[in-house]
Amino acid sequence: MKDCLNNDHKVGKLKRLPLFILLLASVISFGQKSDRTTQTPEKVNIKTSWVSDKTTFPFQNPDMPIEERVNNIVSLMTLDEKAAFLSERPGVPRLGIPSMPHSEGLHGLAQGVPGNWNGRDPITTTTFPQSIGMGETWDPDIVRKAGAIEGYEARYVYQSPKYKNNRGAIFMGLIIRAPNSDLGRDPRWGRTEECFGEDPYFNGVMAVAMIKGLQGDDPKYWLSAALLKHFLANSNEDHRTSTSSNFDIRQFYEYYSLPFHMGFVEGGARCFMTSYNMVNGIPCTVNPAIEAVTVKKWGVDGVICTDAGGFSNLTRSQHYYENTTQAAAGSINAGINQYLDRNFEGPVKTAIKEGLLTEERLDEVIKGTLRVFIRLGLLDPPDRVPYSKIGTEETEPWNMQKNRDIVRLATQESIVLLKNRGNLLPLNKSALKSIAMIGPRANEVVFDWYSSQAPYAVTPLAGVKNKVGSHVKVQFALGDDVAAAVNLARSSDVAIVCVGNNPNQENGWKKISNPSEGREDLDRKIITLDAQEELIKQVLAANPKTIVVLKSSFPYAINWTQENLPAILHMAHSSQEEGNALADVLFGDYNPGGRLVQTWPRSLDQLPEMLDYNIRDGRTYMYFKSEPLYPFGFGLSYTTFAYTNIKTSDASLSRDGSIAVNIDVENTGKRAGDEVVQLYVKHINSQVSRPDEELKGFKRVHLKAGERQTVTIPLAAQRLAYWDISKNDWQVERDSVEIRVGASSTDIRLQHTISVK
Repeated sequence: MKDCLNNDHKVGKLKRLPLFILLLASVISFGQKSDRTTQTPEKVNIKTSWVSDKTTFPFQNPDMPIEERVNNIVSLMTLDEKAAFLSERPGVPRLGIPSMPHSEGLHGLAQGVPGNWNGRDPITTTTFPQSIGMGETWDPDIVRKAGAIEGYEARYVYQSPKYKNNRGAIFMGLIIRAPNSDLGRDPRWGRTEECFGEDPYFNGVMAVAMIKGLQGDDPKYWLSAALLKHFLANSNEDHRTSTSSNFDIRQFYEYYSLPFHMGFVEGGARCFMTSYNMVNGIPCTVNPAIEAVTVKKWGVDGVICTDAGGFSNLTRSQHYYENTTQAAAGSINAGINQYLDRNFEGPVKTAIKEGLLTEERLDEVIKGTLRVFIRLGLLDPPDRVPYSKIGTEETEPWNMQKNRDIVRLATQESIVLLKNRGNLLPLNKSALKSIAMIGPRANEVVFDWYSSQAPYAVTPLAGVKNKVGSHVKVQFALGDDVAAAVNLARSSDVAIVCVGNNPNQENGWKKISNPSEGREDLDRKIITLDAQEELIKQVLAANPKTIVVLKSSFPYAINWTQENLPAILHMAHSSQEEGNALADVLFGDYNPGGRLVQTWPRSLDQLPEMLDYNIRDGRTYMYFKSEPLYPFGFGLSYTTFAYTNIKTSDASLSRDGSIAVNIDVENTGKRAGDEVVQLYVKHINSQVSRPDEELKGFKRVHLKAGERQTVTIPLAAQRLAYWDISKNDWQVERDSVEIRVGASSTDIRLQHTISVK
């Protein structure tokens, strides 16, 4: 594993290919070169294996062990079929194995609508807030429910005849490219919107929740297959296909790979996508960690695919191999079994012919996709598969009220109250006669590149109008005419200014309106609002009752706004219920309980260089070196909470055990509300370097006014482990650990020290 993270481990040229194989030999068995002649099995007349009325091949027996089934299928395939099976739409029609593509699914089953990824009319599906917003709920249960809705809708589209074209091809598949288990280590990262946050444990918990929702509860069959992305440590967009993310092996295990580890081991996912970048000089597409860690240690045995263009990058932007034949051999030997590329079949067969790749190795990797097909029930009789009747309902799931209610709740939970001076919020609609809705984000719901086609979208303007009814005059000003916006604010009882980024700016690749914007393939250059904050200043001067709603995919350094505005809310983009949920919070029908999932800096001066992947240099709340604008875990409420009486189920913790941490939390205000109880640990006597504090547990609880509840958060000793380089394994050390419980990473209310024995 040390070789996987060593900058000196470079094997780009043909003459170095044997070294690459030698380095992997200790963890990967490639087998010997095949000397058998590829046979073409006799053709059979079947439509699909799972609708056959008789058994034609052994693999069609659903009671046969899964490994025997995949072995039988591979033995029946020709070399051409095996090479073609490496595509992102694999299938073996001759054997009755249907082809099935992937689907995007970061916050709803999607085709990448704004980016027009597939060049065809989109399919409508339920659309939740961006992943960063789902993270800000701090609620794994709502994330799991969102995943379950997405998995169900994937089944519906895949199995319903109405979504097949006239040749029977399907538009969307059951392998869902989600969740994104990457870490938002820098607010400049253009794809911050796609991750759950900056903390590895937190992201892992949320990833596990989404995986369980996507894959369902059946002990044998998956509802859909979660494909985690992107492995590993790719949180810069500029030059992403040629840059290297460099860090040591402890950060590999303790930070960058931990959400993936949790997703595979605790969540049950078996599929992932490799990232564009290199890690310590080795492209992730061919990194030995694929086999040595994810397969051998974590049990990944399903789909392992490149990102789009990852195969061609090996010979182009990364110059790692001299030709595509070497790249094909290197990627398959590393464990890749699906390419999101074209023109790979020829190089694969040539690599076998030239002895750079064995057919046995090709056989071994394609079994991963076949295992996924079997776990999805694609090769079994419908009466065996509990999800087989999905798609026969007349009412499409995205039109069901229960789905809309869950989206609304998720969006409500995701809203973070950043400031509320003088209790300006919530607004009393009976005391208002006029409201000014101002700003570029006030009358739109912006969908990002991985959004679906929502069945409807409620803008902030529409949500406020729906809430207050006809007796309150609600007017809108875009804000491009500042004078008009100011006049409207001056003549209104209250002004609500909606500002923030546009994750789908101008619909073109790398087209943005200003350097504070970012998205896939483009990092932000500044983190200030600039002209939008100037608009806020002018509106506030006209009306002291001005509320800012920051709709954004990433943190902003809104220093002036935080200092001067009475009330600020943050929410992510892309929810179909955006306006309704926002209005619920603005007018007190829902008490905000969202919490930030990243450290919001005051300026770029507080951050290391973008390509510095050593988080100990000042990244995240664990190593941040100065006072941020908003800390990790921060968020306010319309009520207040008191913490008392911290206790643990035992005074000490055995190194293979766990304890329960109990805290009394009381709602000391006059409104019901949600509190997110956060548990951090600080190692006192550790013999190795540790972060200043680390999140190791959390729970979102609802309390009525005056209600007190004992909140219990489990703490397993394994959560306290560090990666021992000398033992090449996790190690729980004898230590004194301070348990720190509070409302954010900097708002610690109670402390208690335990010993680890």
